[in-house]
Amino acid sequence: MLREEINNALKDAMKASDKRRVSTLRLINAAIKERETRGAERVTLTDAEILDVMGKMIRQRRESLEIYEKAGRADLAAQEREEIEIISAYLPGHLSDIEAGEAISALIKELEAATLKDMGRTMAALKERFAGRMDFAKASALVKKLLAG
Repeated sequence: MLREEINNALKDAMKASDKRRVSTLRLINAAIKERETRGAERVTLTDAEILDVMGKMIRQRRESLEIYEKAGRADLAAQEREEIEIISAYLPGHLSDIEAGEAISALIKELEAATLKDMGRTMAALKERFAGRMDFAKASALVKKLLAG
């Protein structure tokens, strides 16, 4: 399980006194815990949901990186780059735009989705199958385009 892998990596980083890796892995664990305890009842996240959490963490860091670079804060930008690198190590490889397009087309055929009314169902299936491997903002635009005809 992905959670165990992260916790083992945290222990290893603590033994190696790798402060940046320790703090980043603790941030991942905190984000997972926050998501699990957000609602009225406690849940245990699946690997796909953990990948989703880490994907959001990477997007946040990319936005921060852009802001820091514009502001000339090279030190903070470097820190964001390091965190992105550490988090990315636990994500499966990202699909290229061509691979994502092919996967989306195949899924639409499989689900027999024909109109924009099927978009929610199609996006849910994409997120379930390709969590952490696809940019869902781009995927949403492509699904909308393909379903609109």
